[in-house]
Amino acid sequence: MLVYTFDHTLDGVLSAVFDAYFRHQSPDMLIGYGDQLPLFCDEVWEVITTDEKATRVWKGMEKHMSREALRLISISWLSEEKELSTPLFHYIYKVFQQTGGNQCSIERNFSDPDVLYVTNTARRVAHEQLRMKQFIRFQKAKDGTYLGVVSPDNDVLPLVISHFQDRFNDQPWLIYDARRHYGYYYDGSTATRITFEDETQIPFSLENGKLNDAVLSDNDQLFQDLWRTYFKAICIRERMNPRKQLNDMPRRYWRFMTEKN
Repeated sequence: MLVYTFDHTLDGVLSAVFDAYFRHQSPDMLIGYGDQLPLFCDEVWEVITTDEKATRVWKGMEKHMSREALRLISISWLSEEKELSTPLFHYIYKVFQQTGGNQCSIERNFSDPDVLYVTNTARRVAHEQLRMKQFIRFQKAKDGTYLGVVSPDNDVLPLVISHFQDRFNDQPWLIYDARRHYGYYYDGSTATRITFEDETQIPFSLENGKLNDAVLSDNDQLFQDLWRTYFKAICIRERMNPRKQLNDMPRRYWRFMTEKN
């Protein structure tokens, strides 16, 4: 068994494809540095990620794949699944193996397990992207900044920031991913990726996203209470369907939602 190891980045996957073609090899697995090797491993090749190799492979993909397929590949990587690296590598590798006919044939071949795995992963990430747009709840700080804290299963913040820039383009806000410890701050013109050196000093809870009372806007608590009252008022008890509610609004999102706290 031939195994390639890489640095857990999308550029690393692309560099692995470059190395495989340069070395005239077809590795069985692509795993991250430090991950446990399979039992029957005959050869290991360490992929060195470079911008040059990754760019050459991506430009080649642009010639052989549709824009939608390229988008799905990029989105799939935001799932952060370790299991994705091998099928994603094989998928891209097969793109360059196809000859003649419809250049986009491989991306539509859902009988291929690698294509199906990558596509389903991308669809799952895209679905959570939609839920983030629906379930982010903001609180207003005394300085006028709106805070929204989330903890999605997939790294979807980069996919939703443009939506909030368009929708709330006249006010400053911060959307923070408590699981991955980074966020985006919008100052009214530009959204900037930020991190905190010391999260013990931040003025909000990573457990439930609540702003500290000392920095919470004077009237925001009132608005939160009004929202909870409205949420309860529109609920028709005779039509309650807990199973459907959990399907539409999974419990993992509740701890950051005003109406559930």
